[in-house]
Amino acid sequence: MRCTQGVPGSVKILLVHNFYRQHGGETAVFEAERRMLRAAGHSVISYTRDSNEIEGFGHWKRATLTSTTIWARDSHREISALIASEAPDVAHFTNTFPLISPSAYYACRNARVPVVQSIHNYRLICPAATLWRDGAICEECVDHSLLRSVQHACYRKSRPASAVLATALAVHRRSGTYANLVDRYIALTQFARAKLIAGGLPEQRICVKPNFVEPDPGVRERPGAYALFAGRLTVEKGVHTLLDAWKRLGPDVPLHIAGDGPLRDALAHRIDSEGIAGARLLGSLPPKALMRELRGARMLVFPSEWYEGMPMAIIEAFACGVPTIATRLGGMQEMIDDGRNGLLVAPADPEGLAARVRWAFDRETELAALGQAARAEYEVRYTAAANCARLIDIYRQAIERSGDRAA
Repeated sequence: MRCTQGVPGSVKILLVHNFYRQHGGETAVFEAERRMLRAAGHSVISYTRDSNEIEGFGHWKRATLTSTTIWARDSHREISALIASEAPDVAHFTNTFPLISPSAYYACRNARVPVVQSIHNYRLICPAATLWRDGAICEECVDHSLLRSVQHACYRKSRPASAVLATALAVHRRSGTYANLVDRYIALTQFARAKLIAGGLPEQRICVKPNFVEPDPGVRERPGAYALFAGRLTVEKGVHTLLDAWKRLGPDVPLHIAGDGPLRDALAHRIDSEGIAGARLLGSLPPKALMRELRGARMLVFPSEWYEGMPMAIIEAFACGVPTIATRLGGMQEMIDDGRNGLLVAPADPEGLAARVRWAFDRETELAALGQAARAEYEVRYTAAANCARLIDIYRQAIERSGDRAA
């Protein structure tokens, strides 16, 4: 696979990522893009940090974590040295929070290395990264001030922790870091792009490139006998709405719940105490086992109540030809064309969700057509080949802007 569209020969890329304590979709995309670029013949260097490092910090280093979030001296120094030794053509950042920080952009600028920043959540405009608070969508930090996040203790329900993030964002906004030092931003959907523009990021530099699934798992051979939920067990993922819907459906519509999170015990208690006989908790599954569950499902149910970025579970369902029932919200309603390649329901509507699931279970022919259209969507938009061509074109744009700026 070659994908050097618009760029002669191979590109040398510095990939930069801060792993979260619990690895999720961003990490999966970082690793998939690294494999994809190498398979396409490009030279890839990686610089990574892991938030689990914080557990080993001494008292002094923990005390200075606030300043590290704003300006990480060690990451700036290490990335500067890596650039000096490797001379990459472009630096592509996935996540800089909290141990890399935007200081890394300055290391790139000093060495005249163009910067690309992928945006997988809303952290640059919302300290909580979700635009979601107290069970509902919240855009107060976009519409008013970052101080709203401190007032509401949006990050980890802590005003001091929220103040750290709000301060870091404010400092780099005032310094022009986000406006001037990033040559191209990558949003996952047009919806996310519009939100980022509303939050103050430069419109002309925000590109759209979706996530992808590689290797291709192939279309499943026959529809399964159960619905599948796959995701983190948190309130914003709509898991209580999910169980409320299944109370209306009964045991003849089985539900497998794959994933872990802070609500696992509460969900287990609800399933037992409320007699939700059709639902079964599977816990966290390794990738191959999760893919087997997906291929064996009649449908994926994705009742998330926040905007989401671009859920990998939905793209994986597309790849397998498994229809998805998701909420009419954020990027999900951009991915799913209701009635063509999946179904949409209103958020936090258990009755509507139950009705859609029942309809889908009772109409095998119509469900098969949805699955075929979902697979066609994958083949057009979500393959590695299509994604690589788009990514290399974004690198080209960043390199050209950087060259114009230096001239």
